[in-house]
Amino acid sequence: MGAFFGPKEWGTLLTAMLTPFNQDGSVNYSEAARLAEYLVDVQKNDGLVVNGTTGESPTLSEVEKLKLLEVVLETVGDRAAVLFGAGTYNTAESIHMTRTGEKLGAHGIMLVNPYYNRPGQQGLYAHFSTIAKETGLPVLLYNIMPRSSINMETSTLMRLAEISNIVGVKEASGSMAQITDVCVQAPDGFRVYCGDDGITLPVLSVGGYGVVSVAGHVVGKQIKEMIDAFPTDPAKARAIHLSLIPVYKALFSAPSPVPVKYATSLQGFDCESVRLPLVQLTAEEKHVVAKALSSD
Repeated sequence: MGAFFGPKEWGTLLTAMLTPFNQDGSVNYSEAARLAEYLVDVQKNDGLVVNGTTGESPTLSEVEKLKLLEVVLETVGDRAAVLFGAGTYNTAESIHMTRTGEKLGAHGIMLVNPYYNRPGQQGLYAHFSTIAKETGLPVLLYNIMPRSSINMETSTLMRLAEISNIVGVKEASGSMAQITDVCVQAPDGFRVYCGDDGITLPVLSVGGYGVVSVAGHVVGKQIKEMIDAFPTDPAKARAIHLSLIPVYKALFSAPSPVPVKYATSLQGFDCESVRLPLVQLTAEEKHVVAKALSSD
C-alpha cells in the first residue's frame, strides 16, 4: 500500500493537545494558540491532534471544536501537522465534522472507535470505511478499548488498511500482543502509532512508527529524542524511556487529561481548569504530579 500524507508529513511525535478554558468555562483560544506554539517550537512535536480525548472533546461544542482547529492551523499549521479528531459514535456527525475539518485545512483526520453504542466488527468496518470515503484527507484510526469498550480486531483493521486514505492507527488497545500482531500484518506504508506513552519504546521495538502522546505537553523533547535515537542507539533510547516512567505514571495518576493540564500549568500556561464531569486535582494529587516533573 502506498500511504500518503496529504499536504503535510505527520512525523513521529504527535501530541493530543489539551484545551485551555477560562475561569468561566469558555475556551481560551489565545492560550490555545500560545500552547500550540510551545508544543511545536519548544517541545519539538511534529504535529498536534486537535479535539482528541485529551482536548476534552466530549464536552466541546461543534463551534468550539472548529474554532480550535482554525486557531491551531493559523498558529502552527505552516510548520507542523494538524490533525482533527472528527470521530464520534454517530457516523453521520463524523462525516459532517470530517468534511468541515477538511474545508478548514486540517492535514489529517483522526477517527476513534464509536464509543457507547459498541458496534460489532462489521459495524466498525462500515463506520470507518463510510467516513473515509467522504474525504480526500489521510485518516488515522484510533483503537482504544478502555474508553470505547470495544476493540478493533486486527483482521478488521487490516481490511480497513486496504482503503487508500486510511494510512495509520493510533493503537491504544492496551495489548502488546495485539499491537505486535498489527505491526506484523500492516501493509507497507501503514503507520502504527502508540497510543499509550508508557509503552512507546516497546511499540517502536516491534515496528511501531511513533506516538500520539499526552506527555508530549511537558516532555516532548525527551520523547522525540528517544524516538530518533532508537534505530541507531537503542541503549540511549532505553535510558530515556526509563527516565520518563515516573512522569508517565504521574500524568495518568488521576483521570486524564486532568493531571497533564495541571502539569502544563506548571510550565506557565493558564490551562488547569477542566469541564465537568472532570474535576481538578486535590492537593495530594497535585503533589504527585509536581514531584514527578521536578525529578525529570
